[in-house]
Amino acid sequence: MRRRQVRIALLALPALVGSVLMTTAPAGADPAGPATAGSARSGLEDPDSASLVRIQLTGSDMLDKVVDAGFDLEHGLKRVPDGIEGEAVVTAEQVAELEALGVRILGDDEGFAWSEEADGGLQASRLQSLQTVQALSQEATVRIVRADWFTTKGQGFLYVEARTTQGQQASPIVTMQLESDSGTGTSFGNARTMSRFVDSGQYMFHRNLFKLAARPSQIRVTSSTGGVTTGYVSNWLEDGAPPLTDNPSYKRDFIDGYKTPQQLYRRAEEIARQYPKIAEIVYLPNKTNGYQRKAQATIGGTGQSAVVVSSAAWGHEGGNDITVEFVNRPGANLPLTVEVTGKAVRVLLAKNASGALASTAAQVANALQTQSGGLIDRAHPYRTNAGTGVVQATAVPVALTDFLDEKRVGAPEGEVPRGPATIPVLRIGKHRDGKKPGVLIQAQDHAREWVPATTSLEAAERLVRNYDTDKETKKIVDNTDVFLILSNNPDGANYSFYNYASQRRNLTNHCADADADPARRNSWGVDLNRNYRVGSGHDGYSGGSTSCISDTYQGPEKLSEPESKNIIWLVEKYRNIKFMMSVHSNGGQLFWQPGAYIADGRITTPRPPLGDEAFYWQSAGRILSQVKAYRQTVVTPENVGGSSDVLYSSAGNVREDLYHTYGIYAFGWEVGGSVYNPATGNWQGGSFQPAWEGNPELVSGHSETMEYANGIVEMFRIAAEWGQDNKKPTSSLVPGAGTYTGSVDVRFETSEPATIYYTTDGSRPTLESPRYAATEFREPGQVFHVTETTTFRWFSVDVAGNVEKGYDPTRNDTSNNYRQATITIK
Repeated sequence: MRRRQVRIALLALPALVGSVLMTTAPAGADPAGPATAGSARSGLEDPDSASLVRIQLTGSDMLDKVVDAGFDLEHGLKRVPDGIEGEAVVTAEQVAELEALGVRILGDDEGFAWSEEADGGLQASRLQSLQTVQALSQEATVRIVRADWFTTKGQGFLYVEARTTQGQQASPIVTMQLESDSGTGTSFGNARTMSRFVDSGQYMFHRNLFKLAARPSQIRVTSSTGGVTTGYVSNWLEDGAPPLTDNPSYKRDFIDGYKTPQQLYRRAEEIARQYPKIAEIVYLPNKTNGYQRKAQATIGGTGQSAVVVSSAAWGHEGGNDITVEFVNRPGANLPLTVEVTGKAVRVLLAKNASGALASTAAQVANALQTQSGGLIDRAHPYRTNAGTGVVQATAVPVALTDFLDEKRVGAPEGEVPRGPATIPVLRIGKHRDGKKPGVLIQAQDHAREWVPATTSLEAAERLVRNYDTDKETKKIVDNTDVFLILSNNPDGANYSFYNYASQRRNLTNHCADADADPARRNSWGVDLNRNYRVGSGHDGYSGGSTSCISDTYQGPEKLSEPESKNIIWLVEKYRNIKFMMSVHSNGGQLFWQPGAYIADGRITTPRPPLGDEAFYWQSAGRILSQVKAYRQTVVTPENVGGSSDVLYSSAGNVREDLYHTYGIYAFGWEVGGSVYNPATGNWQGGSFQPAWEGNPELVSGHSETMEYANGIVEMFRIAAEWGQDNKKPTSSLVPGAGTYTGSVDVRFETSEPATIYYTTDGSRPTLESPRYAATEFREPGQVFHVTETTTFRWFSVDVAGNVEKGYDPTRNDTSNNYRQATITIK
């Protein structure tokens, strides 16, 4: 079955607005990579006529199957109550392949959309029965996870997540109703049915997003099994501090268009030369495998008589000069032999007693490998063919090619060096001695994502160009040690610019013969963000593929690629790196751990402690508020949190490795995404390479670069403040020490994001004591139901390492300077 890469386009919220990937590569780029008749490209698969279809997947398990089948699934897929929706540009043949995998093709009027009107919520009969409920059992309770109000471009939205303890039951499926008031002192109304979110077979929560004219003060959530709860509405990105760009003298807007890796690297080196007091270059030790390919040809079509030939030398080092000719000589009973003259390889085909050609494709392939004088190091039948067909003579010698030369039209001479590349890291900081907190910005792991590179370069330009004139920038540069990798995948990025715009991975070809023919050339490479060690697909985590032609191919082993080895080298050499942002596009999410799970049972990698989780949320609010300040772009709350919760499982991602192995606060960022369009009342989706200029209020590369650079600079400020934080946290037990009748529920609260270690057995708390944990993901800390007299002893530690009251939690400390409260039950 023939299969080519298919992209699943992004969907916007709340309307189903998709965007096909824009082919905005430089002149000469050809995303489709068509065959050229009568050339060495004969035997390549021509692109068929494709069309846009909307699809629905049943969930993450089907997502993995479709990815493993070689279909290209982008970030930003939309989770809906009964699965995942997306869009695909596919041929008629590929539609059939998707349907065979169980994918549903949606009609024009099908698909999920948030209702903008109140729908009455639960049925009236259910509401009447709920009114008779006098006491609610713990099993029937409902908890509000989030209730966030935000505005964008004059429109208000309310986003709510709520969880029921009965959500996992299959029958009857628990439904939930959301009501909101119209402000303090008003009654509940606007009843709506919430959508149930299930991932990998596990109930997550119910949720809803809808427009409102006025900010509500409270909400009420009711389940169909009798649970009722109320909660207050919080602001989301409504109270952000003014951005640095509000200063009239602040310099910004330095990037004039998309940049190739060479342009990015040259500018990084220029910055280091221009600003030597605050900048330098660190060169990563592991060279990439290079923007280079072996020269190839598929000779004889695609049937049992076809032979795939690959040069021993790289194309630019002589492989492109090789020709291969299959020759029909006169006579009978002739053996199969190979003649080599310079770079011309002539295969003299065998003939039988009757004078007919008798060499099979398998025999010709073997002869080329063994008798070509070292010019050919790989020859084999086409894909899974056995090569039993008799090979026919070629009309003319077939020239091998690496398929890179002809696509560089418009590329400046020498713009794309062919050999392995050395990646420079731009290091910015007044004190680059390892004593200031380091921040690593890693852009363009995925080649086709062009905006992350320009966003990161814009942030770097702002630091160096405002250092002497802006006091806030000076504080950042004086108190942080910033490391910027402007393109972590130069080989793949060059291929995206000059050959195939949709290239995601690097260019390393790990494929066996079945997938090594040149028609597969746009499907080779390793997804660098699946090549790390923690939560790896090699250990059974979901989201990394073992198929070498999958866009999430995890590589033959962990850290198989030089690009991923370089990141580990960097953080091990510079142990002051405490923060990291892996910048991607274009889903409009900001996330952290957990990033992966084992699909069976949805077993995630370890979740961060409650204190770290709170710090991630606090930082996210600050970062995204600065993004919003540019043009009111809002990353919605549902798109923030653990990446496996807001996106999907991504086994072997870099964030997971850096956080769990090195204790680095590691963020992932999908810049771009949906922008609310007040003219249409809908959200407009983005793309990997949006037009650089365009409506500044909607999707454009320039606008995304500017607004997300705001967010990166804010991350620098967070790191600077973290490094200077010497304020000790405070904490309390709520409702606190006292005498209670029967029982009481208590919980811990802290003055800032902090981890609490506690005991209830009379022992002194240490770092080995139980850690105060969340009830569920995205929820606050657990509640202790105390039924007998209990003494709590505890202390808190903030994310900067400050311990409450200066307490020393080591085992040999005899101090009793911890917190203590006794709950007396009578």
